[in-house]
Amino acid sequence: MSEPAAPIRVLIVDDQHLVRSGFAMMLSVDEDIDVVGDVANGRLALAAAHDLGPDVILMDVQMPVMDGIEATRAIVAANLAKVIILTTFDRDDYLFDALHAGASGFLLKNAEPEQLTDAIRAVAGGHALLAPEVTTRVIAEMVAAARSSAPSTAVGNPHVGSADQLDRLTDRELEVLTLMARGRSNTEIAAALFVGEATVKTHVSNCLAKLHLRDRVQAVVFAYEVGLIRPAESPTHPQD
Repeated sequence: MSEPAAPIRVLIVDDQHLVRSGFAMMLSVDEDIDVVGDVANGRLALAAAHDLGPDVILMDVQMPVMDGIEATRAIVAANLAKVIILTTFDRDDYLFDALHAGASGFLLKNAEPEQLTDAIRAVAGGHALLAPEVTTRVIAEMVAAARSSAPSTAVGNPHVGSADQLDRLTDRELEVLTLMARGRSNTEIAAALFVGEATVKTHVSNCLAKLHLRDRVQAVVFAYEVGLIRPAESPTHPQD
């Protein structure tokens, strides 16, 4: 029998003790997730990332001493961990900056426990995510900003996408990319296309490779850039 996979090591960063303890309590029931520490600001997060070796960091944005954006930039640059930004959407510009800093995704602080654990597992597995509530609001504004400035970089892309790049994709890969841009999870894409989740993962990987995109976040931005999907097409509740 094969050895069980090691638990995903998680560091929680938030300046409110009750928030940190609440997330830690939610995650404690999952055997495949191990909360290795919690700290109150970005500077402590950077030190803890070096010392504790987390796989995923849940990062607040507005904190004293060093905010979550600066900490994310330093942590990602040093390849210390993947970062999920925890947000209440008080400041959209923080979210845009965090994407540019290299965050692997966003999650609302009022997310259900299952959403939190699924997000951690996805990011630890090398995927990136945007909470469905983020897709229209954040990505559409990022693309608008990208198109209004030249040269432009959207979420680390060296260039704004062009529609002719879509010719590299098969019809099914194009369908998968479109559904990703609408905020659908792999499970929802599989159900919509009547295929297995493993097949969807393969199509997602092919899309990223063919379009030279780093992760799922870049794929969503790309879809908006090339006009594959318009902000109005994104449902408010993509899970429905």
